[in-house]
Amino acid sequence: MTRFDADEPRERRKLFAEAFAAHRERASAFVTFEVDHEENSDVDEQGSSARQTQSGDGEDEPAPWVQFADQTFNVDVTDEELDRLKSLLDEFPELRIDRMESPDAAEGTNVRITARSDANRLAAFVDRTFQAVYGRDEDYRAWVAAV
Repeated sequence: MTRFDADEPRERRKLFAEAFAAHRERASAFVTFEVDHEENSDVDEQGSSARQTQSGDGEDEPAPWVQFADQTFNVDVTDEELDRLKSLLDEFPELRIDRMESPDAAEGTNVRITARSDANRLAAFVDRTFQAVYGRDEDYRAWVAAV
């Protein structure tokens, strides 16, 4: 891979597909995608704000990320994001939730999604996850943080 970020829909999906191919070619442990840390998310139709990169008390919160390893996506979501993730999975019948964990000390849920598909379809899922689940605009910037 020669580039690690993109902010246009077509270029992001191409970047994501290339990252999946590099991950497989290198037999790396995982590949991780993140959104630009300085970008805030939109407010959805119901007026609920998706995750922000800074909490109301001024403390930085981690930006949304999606990780993939062993044919499994790994994401952390709030309750509202979990509902949106479940709806998004209707668009991707080849993906299914394998496991959900909500530790008492955490304010969200870690979701594992089994994904057996080609790199382009996996890339489409990552792009849609950042938009539909985490509320990013169509022109959000994404990074391949680890391959």
